[in-house]
Amino acid sequence: MKQHIPNILTLLNVFSGCLAVLFAVWNKWELMAFFVFLGLLFDFLDGLSARALKVQSPLGIQLDSLADMITFGLVPGIVMFQLLTMSETGGWNLKMTETMNWDSFYGILPFFGFAITLSSAYRLARFNIDENQATSFIGLPTPANALLIISLPLILMFNGNDALNSIILNPWFLIILTVISSLLLNAPIPLFALKFKTWDFKDNAVRYIFILVSLVFIGTMKFLAIPAIIIFYLLSSFLLPHEEKKD
Repeated sequence: MKQHIPNILTLLNVFSGCLAVLFAVWNKWELMAFFVFLGLLFDFLDGLSARALKVQSPLGIQLDSLADMITFGLVPGIVMFQLLTMSETGGWNLKMTETMNWDSFYGILPFFGFAITLSSAYRLARFNIDENQATSFIGLPTPANALLIISLPLILMFNGNDALNSIILNPWFLIILTVISSLLLNAPIPLFALKFKTWDFKDNAVRYIFILVSLVFIGTMKFLAIPAIIIFYLLSSFLLPHEEKKD
């Protein structure tokens, strides 16, 4: 029975992703974000349980990527589609029935948001066959990228002001972010993983610093903390020494 526990957790990630897709389509941003975060929790627990129970398997690896494709690949693509549509309509309380009204459709620009989904699919497939990403990452992981994208409607809701709203709903900002996001997913840049081989500070200094700074961001910046944490994660991997860069 224990060999099925990680796969059950992964399937719960799939289910969470399916619900997040529905709520993203309906512009129910809080519920969409809740199920993405829930999927992230299951994504963490499936790997943790597989290692703890010593039941890692090729099936589990493939299933995990399929789950991530839904929760962290499809969902952010839909969110960007919705935001690009809203950027053309001049408002962010648009209902999905209005978004998909083909008689008043706003062109092909919103579909550009699915570049994130395509890039996520390529990144996940490459990850599955890359033996150099066992303890670190090459390119931005799909969960981190998904959090970056889904943070935008949450910032509009909870951090929003006229200046922020005008930036986030600017189509050029969204286009540039989509391009940067797609490139970072598959860029040949080494990034540390939050995987602790030991609890020794010397061996994990960059991880402890990252966790501490992230907690400060979360406590002071609301949902603006998410893009701040992603930027700090990238900078930490570039500037701070960690074991993957020494190898």
